[in-house]
Amino acid sequence: MRPVRQPQRRLTPNLEAVVRAEIVKLMDAGIIFAIFYSEWVSPTQVVPKKDGMTVVHNGKNELIPMRMVTGYHVCIDYRHLNDATRKDHFPLPFIDQMLERLAGHEFYCFLDGMSGYFQIPIALEDHAKTTFTCPFGKFAY
Repeated sequence: MRPVRQPQRRLTPNLEAVVRAEIVKLMDAGIIFAIFYSEWVSPTQVVPKKDGMTVVHNGKNELIPMRMVTGYHVCIDYRHLNDATRKDHFPLPFIDQMLERLAGHEFYCFLDGMSGYFQIPIALEDHAKTTFTCPFGKFAY
């Protein structure tokens, strides 16, 4: 499959501010870097997310949701890159079998992989394939 360079998508001024904040955060953390040329370029997409809701108790002591608190996810549309990528299939365990193995143990540990995609190293020759475009330039992971 031939590389695909997609154009940047339009963003409203408030969504541009969301993207700018995310770019600054990722650059400061050393997760992304500016790039000037790449065979692959994917567009940035901003989607609403539900951060949670406020709940109150009614007269019957039932929890009633009052309002959704909404934020935004900054996403990269890698569909064309995904189409050109070889798929690795990993078998996942059955949940009921995992729960049976945990039963009867005294201690449990719960871990949350914050920003899980950032935990997987990218081969040096593949960094340019992660290039994305936004109103502030082109960047890669």
